[in-house]
Amino acid sequence: MNSKVIQEETDKTIADMSYRELAAEANSLREKINRFRKSLGKYFIGKQKIIDLMTVCAVAQEPLLLVGPPGTAKSDLILKFKDALKISDEDYFEYMLTRFTEPSEIIGPIDINLLRQGKYIRRERGKLPTGTLVFLDEIFKSNSAILNYLLTIINERKFYQDGVAQPVRMKILFAATNEVPEHSELLALKDRFCLKISCDSVQQDHFMELIDAGLEAQTQRDLNQKPWAEGHAEISDFLKAHRYLTLQMSRTETDLDGNLSRDRHLFFADELLQEMRRLIKTLSREDGLFVSDRKIIKLYRLLRTRAWIFHGGAVERQDLLMLSYLGESLDEIRLLEDKVPKLLGIE
Repeated sequence: MNSKVIQEETDKTIADMSYRELAAEANSLREKINRFRKSLGKYFIGKQKIIDLMTVCAVAQEPLLLVGPPGTAKSDLILKFKDALKISDEDYFEYMLTRFTEPSEIIGPIDINLLRQGKYIRRERGKLPTGTLVFLDEIFKSNSAILNYLLTIINERKFYQDGVAQPVRMKILFAATNEVPEHSELLALKDRFCLKISCDSVQQDHFMELIDAGLEAQTQRDLNQKPWAEGHAEISDFLKAHRYLTLQMSRTETDLDGNLSRDRHLFFADELLQEMRRLIKTLSREDGLFVSDRKIIKLYRLLRTRAWIFHGGAVERQDLLMLSYLGESLDEIRLLEDKVPKLLGIE
């Protein structure tokens, strides 16, 4: 049985699990996911915040953009994340985009035999539609043809084959860029990434550790060793956690007086929601930050996901640090990563 069939059967099994079944596994899933993120952090210098955010986004199935200059471990973070989750090469798609990249390189080439029959079908095997984890490097260098595909895939998790919508298997999307361009045609793509985090050089603060870790990593590459693939968690654990939280966030309760309680009443205290609202207003007024309605909804889900992973319950003040990653331009990203903790009084 090949990897695709196994993954499809796993996805179906998880999709059929009830909230009660998932709740029984919830504590075990949390433990696995936390061991995963902490263990992976040992193989990098100064990257734990990024790994933590990658983990939250992977469980929430929200895309994450890593922004930083070349040579700051962006690709290495994603490859080790993939290995640590035991995701096979068959279930992984990676591509570096340029303005010359054609849709066939990403979505798959046109099937010539079917084209002769009047059908416009792409051979998607080994391309983005079949990847469980997708990594797109230099994503903002994509041309308009690629851009149209990506907007639909990221937002709706589907693409079109001969005019018929087909689901993609993508569960986790990471993207990277050396810079964030200001071109207006890329605004929609940028907005699809609710969170963006800077991935900067660490040599100024960790010079000696960087040399030691770099030499060790080179030895591991030369000997084809992957000690970070320790098996603490697998992709199925992330998928179960995602379904559990999705079902939990959709639940409502009615008390004896007929009052309806939603997720925010149970897991997101009103004073914290007001604090979140105040922060966004402050950043908008003082720094021109724009947060779309779509991002507000995604941000709520991400905050709830982080709260569950890190402390298993309701959102806490510390979780609001995730607002640090709402920046759009590189300057804005770095500004917010410094300013939000200060506004929250968390240094």
